[in-house]
Amino acid sequence: MFELTIAIRYLKAKRKQAVISVITVISVIGVAAGVMALVIALAINNGFRETLEHSLLNATAEVRIEERVPTGGIDQWERISSNLAHLPHVQSAAAGLYEPALLSGASPGEGVEIKGITIAPGAPIPPSLAHLKSGSFEGLRPVPGKLPGIIVGSVLAEKIGAVVGKSGIKVLVPDGRVTPLGVEPTFEPVRVVGTFESGFYDVDAHWAFMSLQDTQTVFGLDDVVNGIELTIDDIDKAPEVAAAADAIIGSKLTARSWEELNSPLLHAFKMERIVTIVTIGLIQLVGALNILIALIMMVMEKHRDIAILMSMGTRVQQIRRIFMFEGALIGAAGTSIGLILGYTLSYFADRYQWLRLDAQIYGLPFVPFQSHWIDGMWIAAAAMAVSLLATLYPARNATRIAPVEALRYE
Repeated sequence: MFELTIAIRYLKAKRKQAVISVITVISVIGVAAGVMALVIALAINNGFRETLEHSLLNATAEVRIEERVPTGGIDQWERISSNLAHLPHVQSAAAGLYEPALLSGASPGEGVEIKGITIAPGAPIPPSLAHLKSGSFEGLRPVPGKLPGIIVGSVLAEKIGAVVGKSGIKVLVPDGRVTPLGVEPTFEPVRVVGTFESGFYDVDAHWAFMSLQDTQTVFGLDDVVNGIELTIDDIDKAPEVAAAADAIIGSKLTARSWEELNSPLLHAFKMERIVTIVTIGLIQLVGALNILIALIMMVMEKHRDIAILMSMGTRVQQIRRIFMFEGALIGAAGTSIGLILGYTLSYFADRYQWLRLDAQIYGLPFVPFQSHWIDGMWIAAAAMAVSLLATLYPARNATRIAPVEALRYE
């Protein structure tokens, strides 16, 4: 194409005013820096969000049925679980019992959330317990004459000095027994049968699992549960499944999706993503401003060439496209470099865990990077759009050059 050929020739040619070449290089660097920074920033945002979602779903289910007003448990939970298991997209419906407690061992006690799960043929295994760090999941099965089994997070095990296969671990039950002087806590001995590691510090440091039967026994409860958890085949269908469950569980219960249960945290990630895009997007405006300046100065330098082209019959639209192509080439070069650097750095930073974190503060041992190709597509499109917008004013000025005036003194 004639216009593209001239544009490439202008960009490659040695100019009398070296400052234009410098500004062109700066323009490319500016666009590349903006694209690279946005790719990396979104990779970090995606990494934290997806890692957190994975960790949350390892400990809880996609949809949870619970009481609207806590009254001591869900009545007829077996029948309700059976009905929920037949809903579309539901793979399993398992009852659960959540109880806060204090777990103590060789060291002072630690506050934990004990989750009682169903141990039966065909019952779903929580993802956190699918691959234990040590011990065996079968150890949770109640055995007459043996202490109740418990599986604790790896961090929690280190804190309380728990060792698989050894006793000495006790569960402090706040409402253990009723005496004439009031309610007194009790210490119930348990045996550690395994440890798990989810990769999320809060879960590994404050969660433990027992069988539903043992949990009810330890806390002195009847055959009750305070949650029914639905595992579904597509997490994006969670709101739809929750709505369908609400229709059959009655007015005393409510179905909540994992997104609803964790809405404050997910909303914070969404807002952070928007702020990141707006803030780092300002770098793109700097790159566009450099393109604008470079092209304005190029029009001033090339006014004689433009006049000659117009006197030879080049149309106004072709002159305009020459400078638009120049801006597009600068934007394309910067965008390509930025995408390559952004995705490359994100890949190696995630694989080799370049940025370490304090897991006790951030919940993760390192900064995760998760780059998505769809992000690269809209980032590239936005960068090119901004680059092209920066060409409109210089291209318009180029078409206003009068050949007679420009060549009068040549």
